[in-house]
Amino acid sequence: MYSYNRVQIIGYQTQPVELRQTPSGTSVTDLNLVVPYSFTGEKGEQIQGKGFHTVTLWGPMADIANQFVRAGAQLFISGRLQTDTWEDQKSGDRRSKTKIVALDMILLDPRDGKLPAPEGASSIANCANRVDVVGNVSRDPELRTTGSGQKVLTLGVATNDRWKDKSSGEDRERSEFHNVVIWGDLAEEVNTHMKKGTRVYASGRVQTRSWEAQDGSKRYTIEIVADSVLLLGVENSVALESISAEATSAPAEPAPASEKKGEPVAAGASVPEVKYTSEIKAEDLPF
Repeated sequence: MYSYNRVQIIGYQTQPVELRQTPSGTSVTDLNLVVPYSFTGEKGEQIQGKGFHTVTLWGPMADIANQFVRAGAQLFISGRLQTDTWEDQKSGDRRSKTKIVALDMILLDPRDGKLPAPEGASSIANCANRVDVVGNVSRDPELRTTGSGQKVLTLGVATNDRWKDKSSGEDRERSEFHNVVIWGDLAEEVNTHMKKGTRVYASGRVQTRSWEAQDGSKRYTIEIVADSVLLLGVENSVALESISAEATSAPAEPAPASEKKGEPVAAGASVPEVKYTSEIKAEDLPF
């Protein structure tokens, strides 16, 4: 696996589910989840609000949502960020929309209805909004300073998704480009040490931002507001203290053909691509 692109959110469905069918008979539906949030602003103040996220469900998962999900239902969704692009038929402009394609869904409401929100427990009664990406920096960082003197940096990160086409059996690949927003001291550190092509891990929350275009239309973009950014593929002095000198200095040799499955691969040897296939099918879920 060369890159990683995963989102986990807990939110509430805002409208009735509308199931559609593709020409080939596959079920598909779009959920619209509202996710309340709370975070500390640049002056230490608590900022509260809510974000809306489009989640696309395919196949048996869409059928389950159509049968059991109602407006107001609380859901856990794990999936990946995907940006679709198209050409506007009227203006000819290139348009795009980022959504979450669900890989897992858990219905969170008890069978006998939701519990009342406990008083004085806002932290544990909150929702979840987490995104993690591992990829390559797709353009040089852009560092700016806000009117209040805060440093903010925009970082482009590219990830790849690979899958096997069910109809043709061919391997497919799709690239996604994520806008990562970084604030404060972390922004300055990233600007100093990262550039286009750098291998990076970024973790934070998904944020939808809107603005008005020159033609008066409303435009939206989804960003990752990162609270953790790590430079990958570099040495770590603390880790090196626990790695034996023999292990780092031993010459790498190709593993013999008779080597038993499960034994460690020698340092520097070619590592084959690992393809992950879940053993759990949506149609086997007990609801």
